[in-house]
Amino acid sequence: MALAATRSRAQLTDVSAGVNGPEPVGGHRPPLQRGLRKSYLRKTRRHSAAGLKQPDSSILADQFLAEVRGLKYKNVAAELLAKLLGDENRVRSKRNLVQSREFSEMLKKTLNAYHNRAIATQEVIEELIKLAKEMSAATQRGVDLGLNDDEVAFYDALATNNSAVGAMGKDELKVIASELVTQVRKSVTIDWTVRESARAKIKVMVKRIRRKHGYPPDLQDEAVKTVLSQAELLCADWAA
Repeated sequence: MALAATRSRAQLTDVSAGVNGPEPVGGHRPPLQRGLRKSYLRKTRRHSAAGLKQPDSSILADQFLAEVRGLKYKNVAAELLAKLLGDENRVRSKRNLVQSREFSEMLKKTLNAYHNRAIATQEVIEELIKLAKEMSAATQRGVDLGLNDDEVAFYDALATNNSAVGAMGKDELKVIASELVTQVRKSVTIDWTVRESARAKIKVMVKRIRRKHGYPPDLQDEAVKTVLSQAELLCADWAA
């Protein structure tokens, strides 16, 4: 039993590092787990075939999470959840810098606690389900704000400093985010990643848009770094 638990914790450590963990002890997955994994793979294949860039929210749906929570083998449930959330966050990492960093840190912290035996298997399952719900809520928040994925990414970058949110309000940050998407997209070139002049132009543009909308001057330097990093992330995707 102790050996099985140790192996299970090692599997989750592999997942947190972005590596597919080995098969469960004995080399055979229980039928229910195989069924859930097949269901997950079908969803992700459809997701990819459709060319969708936002995460597949059905993976984070309450019904699916309840199925995973109800698995007989709790170490299997924990491994599966960790794998799903890791995959989900890798999708976000290509589009939303702030969200992916935040969720990556939360996932790493939870799995490290499990690996270090600070929390039990059932506890890690509940923590991972909580993280899944936060990911789902983040997706819904963009819908509620009336922003598309690219605009949400810039909005999150702009809102990393709570003082800016308080000083300007959500509506003004939404306007800035929308303008950033429009203007930065116009500046993207196929070879932008190897052209320092293009990167410098985007940096100047970001600063100009911030000043235009009265973004607090004392917060600009720190915030510009985050927004510029977000711009570069999206530019790489747009130019691909």
